[in-house]
Order: sequence, then C-alpha cells, then structure tokens
Amino acid sequence: MGEDTETVESKKPLFRDLDADDEIPEITEVESLCLNCEEQGTTRILLTKIPFFRDVIIMSFSCPHCGYRDNQIQPGSEIQEKAVKMTLKVDGAKMMNRQIVKQGSAMVRIVELDFEAPPFTSKGSLTTVEGILENAANGLEEQQPVRRIMQPEIAEKIDEVIATLTKYRGGEIPFTLVLEDTSGNSFIENPFAPSDDPALKVEHFVRSKEQDERLGLAPAAEEEEKKEEAPLNLVDEVVEFPGNCSACQTPTPMRMKVVEIPHFKEVILMASSCDACGHKTNEVKAGGAMEAQGSKISFQMTDPTDLARDVLAAESCTISIPDFDLSVSNYANGGRFTTLEGLLVYVTEQLGRTNPFAFGDSADKATKLKELVDNMNSVIAGERFVTLILDDPVGNSYLQNTYAPDPDPNLTIEKYERSEEQNIEFGISDMRTEDYE
Repeated sequence: MGEDTETVESKKPLFRDLDADDEIPEITEVESLCLNCEEQGTTRILLTKIPFFRDVIIMSFSCPHCGYRDNQIQPGSEIQEKAVKMTLKVDGAKMMNRQIVKQGSAMVRIVELDFEAPPFTSKGSLTTVEGILENAANGLEEQQPVRRIMQPEIAEKIDEVIATLTKYRGGEIPFTLVLEDTSGNSFIENPFAPSDDPALKVEHFVRSKEQDERLGLAPAAEEEEKKEEAPLNLVDEVVEFPGNCSACQTPTPMRMKVVEIPHFKEVILMASSCDACGHKTNEVKAGGAMEAQGSKISFQMTDPTDLARDVLAAESCTISIPDFDLSVSNYANGGRFTTLEGLLVYVTEQLGRTNPFAFGDSADKATKLKELVDNMNSVIAGERFVTLILDDPVGNSYLQNTYAPDPDPNLTIEKYERSEEQNIEFGISDMRTEDYE
C-alpha cells in the first residue's frame, strides 16, 4: 500500500510551468538527421506551458558538424472536437495589436486581396494582426528580385499587393481577416471578453474526412471494416477505457456510464481524475437520436430553492443570462449534467479560461470581468434572481420541471426549426439515413 502511494505521489504532469524556484522540467534529447549536411545532430524537447496560452512542445535542433540550428514550437493540446473559423473586421491602426494564436494547421486569408496563406505551410506562432500582415509582406518580398528579372509583370502586381498590405498595417484601409483552423486551437483576441466582440465572428464546423486525414485523425482501415456485433447493454454499467488528462496530458483512465433522466432521455456520463496534477473532468453526451427540432428553454428564478434544479447543458447549448448581457457557448466546456447552482458556479469559474486573452493589463477589462463575477456570485448565493436561457439547436438540453407532470409557471420550452447554417454547422445536411448503399 505504501509503495502504491509513493508511486502516485511521484507522478508529475507532462506539461509543467517554468518556475525559478522549482526543479527544471525534464529535457529529452533525441538523435536526429541534420537537413543541412545529412549528419547526425541532436534535438532537445521540452514540454511546458505558456501563461494565458496552452501546453506547448519546444524543440531545439543543433548540428555539431555544420553548426546548423533550428527552433520551433508545436501545440501540446489535444485537437478540438470541431474546427473553428474566425472572421475579424479590421478597421483602424488600433486593431493592429490584436493578439492572435495561429497554429500550423490554420489558414489565413485576407478577403479584399483574395490573399491566402494555406495551412501547414508555417510553424505555429503567437503574433498580432500586424505580425500577420508583416509576415505576408515579407513572404511576398522574398523572391521579388528574381521575379523582377524573370517575370516583371507578375513582380509588378505583387508590388501592388505589398503596398496594399503596408497600407493595411498603417490602418489606412479597412479589411477582413479570416483565420480558419481545422484543429480548433487557434484564437483571435476579444478585448471585450467576456462580452461578444462586434468586429469578431466565431463559427465552429464539422471537419471533412480529408481534413481529419490531414490532422492524422483518419480511422485505420481495419476499423472501417468492423464486423457487425450484438449491441451492448451499458445501462447501470461503468465502462473504463484509456485516455489522457486534458490538463497535463498524463495517461489517465476515462470512465463512462449510461443514465436515464426522468421525463427526458438517456445520457452518457464521462469522468476522469488525474493522479499527476489532480485535474478532474466530467462531461455529458446525450444518447439516442438527434431531435428533429431545436429547443429554447427559458427559466425565471423566483426562489433560492431553484438553484437545486437539475440541468443538462449539452455541448451544443448556448447559455444566456440577459440580465448580465452574458452569453456563453458550451463548445469549449462540453456537456454537463449538474444543478442550476453547479452550472452557474462552473460558468463563473470558466469566465476567461476558454479565451487566453481574457486577462491582461487592461484595467477596464479587469473591472468589467470582476463586476460580472460579483453579479454571478450574488445569484449563486440566492441573493438575486435572473432569467436563464438554454438555447440548443440540437434539442439535447434539459432543465428540471419540479411541478412535473404539471406545467411549470416559470419554465417555458420553445421548439423551433433549425436554420440551414445550423444544419451545416452540426453536419446534419451531410447526413444520409435513407436510400444509401
């Protein structure tokens, strides 16, 4: 027993903060082929964290034979369930300092110039809008001396594009910047967080099979040719399978259980607990078929006992509190089956965590966020009553009706038809359930 306890205590997260008072994280050295002289060099790998960003893998290569060196940073976070597309309307020089986390899997496009930097053509970076424009101009300028001799007409047109990019950097001309990342791990700073940014539009979408293959997520051939098996009855049975901790990437088992919610449907509970860093997760997936219509649940709190009501907020659900002008997408948080109090506590704790730029040097931003957190805490304490709205286009969210089977006077459920954009976003338009071979 003592030996097991010692083993658990000795576990440490794979990705650890760099701290002058702590021991230096382990650096792994691997022999690698030098691309310059084709001799053997050394690659040093460090797993660490960047504050207000994510887990990263720092790699440094050096060759003792020719002196060639190379450094790069790769994301250490897991690929998100959905891809992300962010559209930023840039108007004025003040937006040039807007920070951007651009992964190597991200595509950058400037709409007005029809200029596009394809994915997987550059390394991941933490930059700004101005940095994106500067890199684009430098990339175009690199081969201009040769083009002016070999292809003068093309060189002249590229000079015009570079001049336009320079005007963009000076804030002279407004333009539209699109950042599309199939891994879902790129970000554009929202200086108005946690409120919406009027200049920034964020869309999530389902990856295509080709995009999954590009990210290395394509299923193995043998998995695609699975034989038909008899369905398993998982109700009241806890299933455990291997996985990684979402906080430190240490191998951690994931546990799953199917549960029946009265007056609703079956749901799948998933939970994990990491022995290395202590991080715990719990997530809920709705079971059964997708609902034919979306649902919008509106609930007016009238008593502190309302905080004890059960809530299922699916990953497709948007949580809104009009009293605070607060709207939170559940994409980043995943589904949750908890109480109304637990949901409010979770939303309060997560404010700013899903956006690496939510905290910074801006006093106005910090004041606004503190005011919002104070308001949320007053609701959690039962000192203030607000209206809660759960808008779920897939219809898999639920709020307990304590008057069931009679109607609840403070609870309304509105069914609605999904828009074409929502059907595309959730991959419904691509589903075929009839007349297929």
